[in-house]
Amino acid sequence: MEQLHAVVTGASSGIGHETVRVLTRDHGMKVTAVARRRDRLDALAELTGCDVVQADVTSQEDVDSLARDIRGPVHVLVNNAGGAIGWDTVAASSLDAWSQQYELNVVGTVRVTQALLPALTDSGRGDVVVVTSTAGHEPYENGAGYVASKHAEAAMARTLRLELAGTGVRVIEIAPGMVRTEEFSVNRFAGDEESAAAVYEGIEPLTAHDIAEAIAWTVTRPHHVNVDQLVIRPREQAGASKTVRTAPR
Repeated sequence: MEQLHAVVTGASSGIGHETVRVLTRDHGMKVTAVARRRDRLDALAELTGCDVVQADVTSQEDVDSLARDIRGPVHVLVNNAGGAIGWDTVAASSLDAWSQQYELNVVGTVRVTQALLPALTDSGRGDVVVVTSTAGHEPYENGAGYVASKHAEAAMARTLRLELAGTGVRVIEIAPGMVRTEEFSVNRFAGDEESAAAVYEGIEPLTAHDIAEAIAWTVTRPHHVNVDQLVIRPREQAGASKTVRTAPR
């Protein structure tokens, strides 16, 4: 059986980093890890044996180079690169933050998908995984820039699935709820560790490993099976407006 080759963006930390570990270690896949930070990519390569490409998904030049540099067929693309900036009302939020989030979460995903779609199609069993968020399905206050970008990313995934029906390429959306990683909330709150930690107080959040295992499960189903959308939340996060904290274990 041919060894599957996965390309994972945003691989330097969090969900992307753990997805590379799970796909290589537990599923024997060849993985190309993509991120901006070379030192972290090199450490991940040492840990997992993955190939690495340093690239910023908001740069067309970088992504064109990525498509040229990848070796061999591509069977799986995990569009994981993304992030949130700021915690503000619509009235007070930064337009620059809106633009940055849209460029990273939406346009970056489209850019990488366009670049690798020919290779995914040629492989005969391609998968496009889009890591969105429950924020792409339910709005909440103070996060409209991120919410809007994730709604757009989710809509793109649904549209792409319609467009690729009949080509043999699956489109899978993974929509995590509250996931504790080392950087997501810290970046959102501009390095404010106290505010970042408060997000997870009184609840056992998901981990990057939880989401990586879910991604691996979807791409290892028989290829006639398409997991259109997988929404994953912590047990006590019933929705955007319902999170029970200090709940019994």
